[in-house]
Amino acid sequence: SFEGLIHGKIEELNWGDVEGWTALGGAELGSTRHVPTTEQLYAVARTLETHQVDGLLVIGGWKAYQAIYKIYSERDRYPAFKIPMICLPATIDNNLPGSELSIGADTALNVIVEALDRIKQSATAARRCFVVEVMGRHCGYLALMSGLASGAERIYLPEEGITLKDLQADVERMLTSFRDGRRFYLTIRNEQANPQYTTDFLARLFDQESNRLFDVRQAILGHIQQGGNPSPFDRILATRLAAHGIDFLTEELARGSAGGVFAGLVEGKLSNFPIRQMPDMVDLPNRRPLEQWWLSLRSVLQALAQP
Repeated sequence: SFEGLIHGKIEELNWGDVEGWTALGGAELGSTRHVPTTEQLYAVARTLETHQVDGLLVIGGWKAYQAIYKIYSERDRYPAFKIPMICLPATIDNNLPGSELSIGADTALNVIVEALDRIKQSATAARRCFVVEVMGRHCGYLALMSGLASGAERIYLPEEGITLKDLQADVERMLTSFRDGRRFYLTIRNEQANPQYTTDFLARLFDQESNRLFDVRQAILGHIQQGGNPSPFDRILATRLAAHGIDFLTEELARGSAGGVFAGLVEGKLSNFPIRQMPDMVDLPNRRPLEQWWLSLRSVLQALAQP
């Protein structure tokens, strides 16, 4: 947490302090979405100098990336920032540049799919449409991938938005499906798919237009997506990234260099990207990468959802 650097609260950890962390969810070190202000950078620099910090390994999401970029950009003003630093991706939103997957996204996806499976089991006894809201902010990764895994008929993504024309077509398709004998219709909505067409609005709209062919329920999964024990994939990814980060810092210190990078998983391999390139790789207003590999799977979903 950068709060510790701002207020000079630093503790040294040994192997006994971190034993067993691999299997724990959450953040044992604590977390904060605070990005140091320009006025607070001096305090951060003083803390680094006072405690003789030789390198930074930052783990976090969008705010962590913003913070490390800000610190890296102020190296000319603060010599204490001229140390090797590396940022590792950790967020369930999976909305960070330079990595196809971030730590936590797979665990959240598993939690969502398990919840969707339970919803499907409970709903197939009746003729029912379910509108389920999932997290992800302005990145639709969790919505699309959970929809593919659970066999959803319709997914609403922030990358595509929602229009009135879309909803009209969805209602017609829904009515046709239930007339043809469908017993369950699953729609998944990302929490930021549209600020006006909310999950509650969609559920009310579908219910109003159902012609009593089916009933409609809604479910907002909420913060259960942020909990749970890490999946095996996330445990392995976190371990790989942490070892990669330590190796990078060790090599930089051995060379007497002070490189700054953010790391990630790309095509199965761990890769580094210069921190200075970060602005060129992101859609800043929507807080997501410019390139998102999983968007190519939308056509697969559309084909599988055909009646």
